[in-house]
Amino acid sequence: MITAGVDVGAKYVKVVLLEDGRKVLKRANGIVGFDILKSATEVFEKALLEAGLNHDRISRVTATGMGRKAIHKKHPLNAGEIVPEVIADAKGAYHLLPAVKTIIDVGAEEGRGVKVGEGGKVKDFVINERCAAGAGTFIETMARALEVGVEDMGPLALKATKAIPMNAQCCVFAESEVVTLIHSKVTKEDISKAIHDAMAGRIASMVLRIGVEKEVVLIGGVARNPGFLPPLKKELNTEITIPEHPQYVGAFGASLLAFETEGK
Repeated sequence: MITAGVDVGAKYVKVVLLEDGRKVLKRANGIVGFDILKSATEVFEKALLEAGLNHDRISRVTATGMGRKAIHKKHPLNAGEIVPEVIADAKGAYHLLPAVKTIIDVGAEEGRGVKVGEGGKVKDFVINERCAAGAGTFIETMARALEVGVEDMGPLALKATKAIPMNAQCCVFAESEVVTLIHSKVTKEDISKAIHDAMAGRIASMVLRIGVEKEVVLIGGVARNPGFLPPLKKELNTEITIPEHPQYVGAFGASLLAFETEGK
């Protein structure tokens, strides 16, 4: 049996094709455009093509992510079920690391903290959705201000020699601070570290509202940024595990849920 999980995030669609609830056949992603259904369908078709599969081989599709309702029972994707991100995150992370107790998911526009109980059930969660200062878009905005690629921000932060405080309560105000630091001849490395430190502080403050229990797992696209993990570990004073393919954990969890539903 082959099932699919589709995670429609603020910026990217992620698709995972899963065989018999165990083997990942394919992962694929793409940009979310104005037409969410069209964007999700294109990524889904890409995954099928690269896996050498036809639509009729897919037993069930489950969707998650902020755009999940746009593909629920809509042709041609026909996602049979939709599940909140926290449930998909918990399912996927627990399958990958059964000892997980706390999940931190940081994507393009939103950060989440999830407490996980027995069997991967969600005990509690908290979401930062008021401002992108606690998500990946914050890094992208600051990268433009520094005139560097977003992929360079993490490596730059790791080369910093000074710790500079920055207010990350709002992207607009933070960008103004960055411009001031640039005019003050502060190095790009130190500014990048300040940006990552501020963002980590905001995420840590959010997660601490529900409490942090080991094991802690970091997922989402921002987990691939090497400059974000060190300050987050420092803020939470704990070790943090990043699974392989952290940006696909939600889609993976959705594909597992599709398999369980189809098997009932």
